[in-house]
Amino acid sequence: MPQLVKGGKHVFAWTLVGDDGRIVIPPEALAEYRLHKAGKLIMAPGSRTSGGFSLGAVEMLEKSPLGSVLSAHPKLRQFQLPAGEIVLLGNKPYCWVPLQNGLVVVPPQTMKKYGVNIGDRLLVIRGSGLALGFAVRGPIVAEAEKHPELAIFSLRR
Repeated sequence: MPQLVKGGKHVFAWTLVGDDGRIVIPPEALAEYRLHKAGKLIMAPGSRTSGGFSLGAVEMLEKSPLGSVLSAHPKLRQFQLPAGEIVLLGNKPYCWVPLQNGLVVVPPQTMKKYGVNIGDRLLVIRGSGLALGFAVRGPIVAEAEKHPELAIFSLRR
């Protein structure tokens, strides 16, 4: 997994948002974050700079500052809302999405809340160790565009 600049974040790869909202998670990221065991992931907003979102397992997030979101929204914590249904804490969107066979499916209307669209190329970033980042813009994305060796994951042919 490359580190694009000395002292910077490590990235896994690019992933393309499929026509039906499917997003492939690189196998290395699935393994590192142990997401393949979760089945359902919490989707949280990315940073103002990078946009996009992060995905994490409830077990990891409830031990973090995001635990307050899960406490404030027990139906989210218990996956009792429909997949992709947004709840807000302040003005920030949160939801859950199913993970199956190494990919998540995010409804297009949900993606828009995170500033992501069908066909976007997302940079998959090692985040805090609690959640996996998917950035759509910003300096790290600009730097990654200079690295043609980064793998691209896609369901498109």
